[in-house]
Amino acid sequence: MPWRLLVLIIILAVLLAFITFNLENRCDVSFGVKVYKDIPIFLTIFTSFILGMLCALPIKINAGKKRGGAAKDKKPPIDNFSDSDDVPYINNIEPDEKIKQDAMSARERFFAKRRDGK
Repeated sequence: MPWRLLVLIIILAVLLAFITFNLENRCDVSFGVKVYKDIPIFLTIFTSFILGMLCALPIKINAGKKRGGAAKDKKPPIDNFSDSDDVPYINNIEPDEKIKQDAMSARERFFAKRRDGK
């Protein structure tokens, strides 16, 4: 049995038990202008839960746009160094001949495979 279905069934069973045990419990809900009397407790709790989720939804959407937008607009850093002495020493190091040879042989193997259709 899929785990998601099992979890959904358990959540629904707990929800049903909660509603059943609280059918008799009632409260008055006041909006300042209007007072609703004898509202079941579970309706009050579920309504406030749904309203809380709706209030949090714009915050979540806005946070996703900021994170996603920043990642898309991110540009690689610009190299502001010139050929003067300010260049970090790592850029002045020439690669070894062995590394050059390995890179060339790897390139040749790559193009040979493409040419052969492998």
